[in-house]
Amino acid sequence: MNILSKSNSIDCEKTSKPREECGVFGIFSKDDTQDVVGLTYIGLYALQHRGQESCGIAVNDDGVITNYRDLGLLSEVFDKDKLKSLGSGTMALGHVRYAPGVKLRRSESQPLVVNHIKGSMAIAHNGRLTNSAELREEHELRGGIFHTTTDTEVIAYTITQARLSAPSIEQAVNMAMDKLKGAFSFVLMSPRKLIAARDPKGFRPLCMGQLGDSVIFASESCALGAVGAKFVRDIEPGEIVVVSDDGIKSMRDNCGQPSSLCIFEYVYFARPDSVLDGASVHLARIRAGEALAKEHPIKADVVIGVPDSGLDAALGYSRASGIPYGIGFLKNKYIGRTFIASDQNKRENEVRIKLNPITATVAGKSVVMIDDSIVRGTTSLKIIKLLREAGAKEVHMLLSSPPFLFPCYFGTDISSRENLIAYNRTIEEIKNIIGADSLGFLPIEALGEVAKDCRLGYCEGCFSGVYPADLPKWPQTFKFNEKLSSKQ
Repeated sequence: MNILSKSNSIDCEKTSKPREECGVFGIFSKDDTQDVVGLTYIGLYALQHRGQESCGIAVNDDGVITNYRDLGLLSEVFDKDKLKSLGSGTMALGHVRYAPGVKLRRSESQPLVVNHIKGSMAIAHNGRLTNSAELREEHELRGGIFHTTTDTEVIAYTITQARLSAPSIEQAVNMAMDKLKGAFSFVLMSPRKLIAARDPKGFRPLCMGQLGDSVIFASESCALGAVGAKFVRDIEPGEIVVVSDDGIKSMRDNCGQPSSLCIFEYVYFARPDSVLDGASVHLARIRAGEALAKEHPIKADVVIGVPDSGLDAALGYSRASGIPYGIGFLKNKYIGRTFIASDQNKRENEVRIKLNPITATVAGKSVVMIDDSIVRGTTSLKIIKLLREAGAKEVHMLLSSPPFLFPCYFGTDISSRENLIAYNRTIEEIKNIIGADSLGFLPIEALGEVAKDCRLGYCEGCFSGVYPADLPKWPQTFKFNEKLSSKQ
């Protein structure tokens, strides 16, 4: 266990919202007429909320792996011709990515395909290793050459090194699990097998489903529903599941450690129709809203939520408080990453383009507005301003999470302490900065109640500074991304 001090903080990209790294999807079919590429595309669409900066699909046709990946949303990267060019096969896997703290290049999109002496391999990964720098240096000192800055390539290299002596690809993955530290849920495709693995702490979700005789792995159960598959179960922390023509095999050599699923999956990352490790995301957010009503009773005319993850919490607050629930915002869902604000005025209007207040709901009223979190406060400031311009008499802002006070090292893009609005500020000071009439957070003690149906323990390190695993010994910066002048 580690408690982070200010001197240990690591500078990360400044963001107005916390963002999670990735979503993965994989399918193994015994029917060579099944459209595994199309199903992967649909599954990734259901996971698009987990990453909007790049995406890719790899397909296995009788041992030959074809891959296409690029920067952008699925709708921007893939059209009918691109999907058709991938061909057909009996296995496929896909990935959507958000890259925290770095400028993403096309070459760092996933899935990553590796060709080595023991065969080919494609891998898609969600999470962040805490010993990536050590492993990378270890491989480099042995002559390894890396082409990306990703942890995914470190994982792939560690597995291929183990495969040189392991009797099978699944045994190589099992051997690699002893070396990999931190958060990782990944799907791996070899010429004959589809393998899913989850780190021993279970930081990031991963589940298994069935569609006829086909086996599917996905970051969230919502992706299973999107392709018409039946949810079978979650992959256990530390478990490796191998699917081949011989059937399904589970390897549990790394299971049994205390688990720590990221609690922010329930607060923000996951889709509300997903069920993670036994707990409904929708119900967890309803409970968060109910807890807010108990902790922060407010006399108001209407309760509204900030789309999308604030909506369920607002409904819970409304039910518990008796204050009517209203639709306060219309969210524009047609803005992709190609929307680029070219100057300051356009950047100021970006929130207006993405989010529009519904005047009939808020005009002349005292409004309780619920959002999932506040990081830097810039977005909250703009949203509150929009409500006031729409005629809101009062705006009381409540957050369905505790204040962010510490960085995250396990795949969530939470800035260093100095970039967090709650760091070294009182609630009164934050309230004045964002322009709210009052401000309240979910008590950290309520997190256990929010996710009470979850079979796993949870990580709350970004709120408490107490982490369930060792932190990186080296800064998580990549030396080849630093300009020469910065090193002087």
